[in-house]
Amino acid sequence: MTSLIHNPKYKRFYRLLTAYRRQQGVTQFQLAQKLSRPQSFVSKYENGERRIDLIEFLAIAEALEIDPLEFIRVFQETVAEENL
Repeated sequence: MTSLIHNPKYKRFYRLLTAYRRQQGVTQFQLAQKLSRPQSFVSKYENGERRIDLIEFLAIAEALEIDPLEFIRVFQETVAEENL
């Protein structure tokens, strides 16, 4: 069985979250500072080396000024389009 962290939906989730960060011109280091976490925290979830829970996702969304519900809507549409 494939590890959940390597599930295509998880990979797509992290790629989308990374795209939002980059679109705003925020570095991993800057995001980590906003979250009061080490830069490796951001790097590891963006590279699929660790999962994030709901509370962490909401903190990331707030730090990036992303509407979490809008993000989830876009994610669901992307998953449907890519048939994941």
